[in-house]
Amino acid sequence: MKDRRPWLLALSAVILLLDRLTKLWIVRHVPEGRAIVVIRHVFRITHVLNPGAAFSMFTDSPRPSLTHWILTVFSLIAAAVIVFVIVRFGRRLTPTMVALALILGGTIGNVWDRLRFGMVTDFLEVHIVHYHWPDFNVADSAIVIGGILLVLDALRTPHHDPPARAS
Repeated sequence: MKDRRPWLLALSAVILLLDRLTKLWIVRHVPEGRAIVVIRHVFRITHVLNPGAAFSMFTDSPRPSLTHWILTVFSLIAAAVIVFVIVRFGRRLTPTMVALALILGGTIGNVWDRLRFGMVTDFLEVHIVHYHWPDFNVADSAIVIGGILLVLDALRTPHHDPPARAS
């Protein structure tokens, strides 16, 4: 059996690279607080700084500095645990391992921003009818897709080989 750990870690690295490149482009080309309309009343490219967690959770914390460090430490611990799980169990390419690789890349992308800038750059804004989805980024998307993949894999009916027939 081929060892898939390098592929899983490469997927995490690609997510991190995409996250960094898109955030860098936003910072250089879209002034903070401004937006580029892509699909009127549906989708905009924005430049928002988020001191909270994914999708602006904890943004209105009464103690923003404490929230920042809790989110940073939690993210670093989560990343370390995921790296351990991938290194220990990632020899096979499974939906769970792909999900963890996505989550790892996204987690490192957002913690990078928190450590370097004190907050995370978000830039994707979606409106669905009267609902406004909080701004998010590539890292958030990878984390959510990874989480959904984990849930779907957990709900999947396990595949068992038929029992061997007695001779």
